[in-house]
Amino acid sequence: MANKICYIVGSGVFDGRNFAPRTADFIIAADGGYRYLERMDIMPDLIMGDFDSLGKIPNHPNVITHPTEKDDTDLMLAVKYAMEHGFKIFCIFGCMGGRTDMSIATMQTLCYILNNGCTGYVFGENSVVTGVHNGQMFFGTGRSGTISVFAYGGKAEGVNIKGLRYTMEDGTIESDMPIGVSNEFVGTPASVSVKKGTLIITLTNAGFRREFFGRH
Repeated sequence: MANKICYIVGSGVFDGRNFAPRTADFIIAADGGYRYLERMDIMPDLIMGDFDSLGKIPNHPNVITHPTEKDDTDLMLAVKYAMEHGFKIFCIFGCMGGRTDMSIATMQTLCYILNNGCTGYVFGENSVVTGVHNGQMFFGTGRSGTISVFAYGGKAEGVNIKGLRYTMEDGTIESDMPIGVSNEFVGTPASVSVKKGTLIITLTNAGFRREFFGRH
């Protein structure tokens, strides 16, 4: 499963941009995300959730139904299922915008992905959110747009930011200090790394490319 990507579509804001699964990839519709895929004439490999958003249990050969009262969100359940089946790279759509609490829950799910040694990308209307835990992420030449770096879940130590407009060497970013906001690509190779802690990284769509999936 190392090179295969698990695509998860939720019932939040989703306009279809950047959604480009390949034949070998795995698509999960999380509850109301199935409605988006139906409109796009895309058949998911699995549909799962409590179906409070969709309002019905869909007619599909692979459906997993969960109770409405549960500890995990539909997104988290989808992520855990995919991890149990060997997936390491996640592209998440339709899980930002709308309810603020659910957007925060999505960020926590992203951290769960990172903390379990996997790679995650959350696609919003105008940006992509990813991150790194005790590791590094590289970006090739020719990128443009804005990139922001935030500590999540406590301080991030040993932070190195190279090849961007604003750099940092062996620095510390606190979770209550947004010092890494609104950095910029300058067209040269760049990298963001952290020795201890978790960094959340946001990119404008101009800065995102499929080619760096899993490059940590």
